[in-house]
Amino acid sequence: MSRNDVIHKETCEENYKYIFKPDILRGKVAFVTGGGSGICFTVTEIFMRHGCDTIIVGRNFERVKQASETLTAATGRKCLPLSVDVRKPQQILEAVDEAMRQFGKIDILVNGAAGNFLCPLDQMSFNAFRTVMEIDAHGTFNVSKAVYDKSMKTNGGVIINITALLHLRGTMMQTHAGSAKAAIEAMTRHMAVEWGMNGVRVMCVAPGPIADTEGWRRLGGGRVDEEFEKAIPIQRVGLRVDIADVCLFLTTRGSELLTGTTIFADGGSWLTGSNNFYQAKKMLSSGVPVSKARL
Repeated sequence: MSRNDVIHKETCEENYKYIFKPDILRGKVAFVTGGGSGICFTVTEIFMRHGCDTIIVGRNFERVKQASETLTAATGRKCLPLSVDVRKPQQILEAVDEAMRQFGKIDILVNGAAGNFLCPLDQMSFNAFRTVMEIDAHGTFNVSKAVYDKSMKTNGGVIINITALLHLRGTMMQTHAGSAKAAIEAMTRHMAVEWGMNGVRVMCVAPGPIADTEGWRRLGGGRVDEEFEKAIPIQRVGLRVDIADVCLFLTTRGSELLTGTTIFADGGSWLTGSNNFYQAKKMLSSGVPVSKARL
């Protein structure tokens, strides 16, 4: 096994503090793309801790299988792992069919599958841009349509699309990901309008800097210092469980008036970051970590 083949073993929250009743999602079923790792692993965990059974999908079956075993052991709920490439509609349809066979319905869909890397726009290949658009934007459409057609059209439900804040101001080296997230947010509004009469609410959650993620380790330099946190209005970066709790709220009766819009779950960081491309480019050229250069 090569170093690139090594699967990072996810771990569950050790001391989770309940905000809602622990059984608030009892009887519900959630389908989560990208649920084998990162933010969506924790979203899945928190759903399961509140009584939800889940299906997690990803391209790497060993990753989602390992994650499902960890999640079930920690929560006692069912978690079905399936190998799916969200760019391939036939694989999605087969996965949704299997979910329907085993659970009979899908109440919640979380579209969290994503691809990202740092790349200046003038160095980005045609294939790199297309790949991220296909995973993020096309994948969100593909899975949403399959789940809507096979379950939510008749049973209603909640769709949560995980986006980002990259496109709000034009983040350096993130043209591909920012463009994909902007497309997802537009798609969310269309879905909310057309599917609302069938009892489907569609929302976006846009995380800001989330410290305990692979994305932060790879894209943000892996470090959080006091200077970085002081620039954020709430004086800290987010954690995966913060995003999971926001997603949980969106599945409850308390969010019934919310659809077709985006929650910026970033502690206000997008309001205060300078987004100074010239300054950041100079800092990067001198070897300063990306996490500082973004300020």
